[in-house]
Amino acid sequence: MTQNRQWLIDGNPRGRALALSDFKENLSELVPLEDGEVRVKVEVLSFEPSQKGQLEVIAGYSAGGTMGEVMGARGVGEVVESRFPDVPEGSKVVGVLGWQEFATVKGKVLEVVPDDDFLTARLGPLGAQGLTAYFGLLRIGQPEAGDTVMVSGAAGAVGSIVGQIAKISGCKTIGTAGGPEKCDWIQEIGFDHAIDYKSENVKSRLKEVAFDGVNVFFDNVGGPVLNDVLARISNHARVVICGGISRYEQETLPAGPANYFNVVFRQAKMEGFLLRGYEHDYPEALARIKGWMESGELQFREDMQEGFDNIPATLKRLFSGANIGKQLLRL
Repeated sequence: MTQNRQWLIDGNPRGRALALSDFKENLSELVPLEDGEVRVKVEVLSFEPSQKGQLEVIAGYSAGGTMGEVMGARGVGEVVESRFPDVPEGSKVVGVLGWQEFATVKGKVLEVVPDDDFLTARLGPLGAQGLTAYFGLLRIGQPEAGDTVMVSGAAGAVGSIVGQIAKISGCKTIGTAGGPEKCDWIQEIGFDHAIDYKSENVKSRLKEVAFDGVNVFFDNVGGPVLNDVLARISNHARVVICGGISRYEQETLPAGPANYFNVVFRQAKMEGFLLRGYEHDYPEALARIKGWMESGELQFREDMQEGFDNIPATLKRLFSGANIGKQLLRL
């Protein structure tokens, strides 16, 4: 074990679609560990739309990278060498490992986790996506039993969890997704209604399935879907702006939603959301999410791709809508 295959940042896709040429394969030499470091054999990588921001080096919720750096990503792996006593060899760990076969990192930044049935779930429902859904919906959206909760990007890693937590909270749930397979799946996991934005008119369908209006809208997409839902919000609605994948590949920022003044007419609230600031409450949130998973109230789906060579193409899947559930890759 002397060499390490890596994928490096080799392009800036700001204002355009992500390309495979934005990454360059590299072979580096593994050097001896220093005190406090551990070496992790990367087993599974996590993919999120916000990773595109690393290549663009712009302000946002994804830390910027620079040309020639290893592409950053959270992952799960096994410690194969350690000079940090709290993280012994053989441990399974979660942390920022990057697009590489072996990650050399400070042991103190890794989380040692059980090697159980929920191992890869710690990159999804028991990780950032689950926490985003939990705090975004319950703290910002503040759903009440009987509310109608609308979720865009409902077949994604965050949206699918949002809808299920809303059902657990006693709400009626509506989700948008692209294509019959995704729409069928979100109804299988409990959504009351699915709207196929690729083949249906979202605004018209909302008139049918949310005739009393939308109380809580959890938006992962932005663009025309946001505009259509703003036309159907109820009095004192809560609009949670979590993501905007519809704008991630546009060169210039799109115009704001034409129906935004309905927020005034309906005395509604629209609030942006990031996970920062909720760290103190992570343990309680993760315990509740895990309890729902163990009871079967919350289901999750992993889109597991395979192979080191397929890492860049797997990130592109997020922007074409190819994934259902949490996008992962097993090296």
